[in-house]
Amino acid sequence: MKLYIGKRLLLVIPTLLGILLLNFAIIQAAPGGPVEKTLAELQGIGTGGTGSSFAGGSADTMTGGDYQSAKGMPPELVERIKKMYGFDKPAHERFWLMLKNYFTGNFGESYYRDRSVTELIIERLPVSISLGLWSTMIAYLVSIPLGIRKAVQDGSRFDVWSSTAIIIGFAIPSFLLGLLLIVVFAGGSYFELFPLRGLTSDNFEEMSMLGKIGDYLWHITLPTIAIVAGNFAALTMLTKNSFMDEIRKQYVQTARAKGLTEKQVLYGHVFRNAMLIIIAGFPAAFISMFFTGVMLIEYIFSLDGIGLLGFEAVISRDYPVVFGTLFIFTLIGLVMKLVSDLTYMLVDPRIDFERRDH
Repeated sequence: MKLYIGKRLLLVIPTLLGILLLNFAIIQAAPGGPVEKTLAELQGIGTGGTGSSFAGGSADTMTGGDYQSAKGMPPELVERIKKMYGFDKPAHERFWLMLKNYFTGNFGESYYRDRSVTELIIERLPVSISLGLWSTMIAYLVSIPLGIRKAVQDGSRFDVWSSTAIIIGFAIPSFLLGLLLIVVFAGGSYFELFPLRGLTSDNFEEMSMLGKIGDYLWHITLPTIAIVAGNFAALTMLTKNSFMDEIRKQYVQTARAKGLTEKQVLYGHVFRNAMLIIIAGFPAAFISMFFTGVMLIEYIFSLDGIGLLGFEAVISRDYPVVFGTLFIFTLIGLVMKLVSDLTYMLVDPRIDFERRDH
């Protein structure tokens, strides 16, 4: 076990470096950048925040001084702006400096927010964790009982119509469902039952403890529904297939032959074995929900989370925030993948990744 953990931790470093290098190279080829954006703004060119007006330059040309927006501008001013953003150095030097800073815990300062990247991430992290945790817990609480019932009643009318509902929910993108929920329940066109913005009300601090809990749940209901609806389909079908696979095994027939009831067979024998893969996959499911399921939802519901922070950073070309969030997300994802594998080994001692590597 220790040898396997050591190997996996060593693999984290080259994997992390490879992901950062690939994304750094892509950024260099992308049109626009903080220097080009600043030059365009100084000349009164509307940027729109998307970089579409920077067609003549890219992040990689920032070291060569070849900026379309720099035409007619004093070369000294251009050089000062490049130095301010650190683009007076070649790309490989900037990448190496970024790595050295990251591995010492220094993620730099945001170009436009006048705050450190670490402060921004710490400030936004609770919102994303809250959404990811609630969504994952509700998905498990709904999917596991539903999957068990579908396995027990395989082929029944309940199994057919529930599968239809699951497919429909899976087919609707979470952001589209979020917009629909806003239109129907958040004052869009029909009802005004839920708030449209934020996770708390303006007078949250003045509320009692019960009032704060109620206000928090009131705000998080629609975003959570939007995330869960499209993400519990795979877990439900995994639960069903896992239980059906166990039900067909010989030990189940033996248990029935001994006179055990269906409930005793299902929850005394089948449940324990079928749930191994589901329980062990919880860390990976949480990370998947946390990283991929909340960005657009945060944007739609105006929630100040990590997803929205990263989205705004990409749009505004705030590279320290882009790469800082990428580094932290990637590192957490790799570590949680290891935790997921170790969980498999803990819940089922028959699994031995270390022996498999030999």
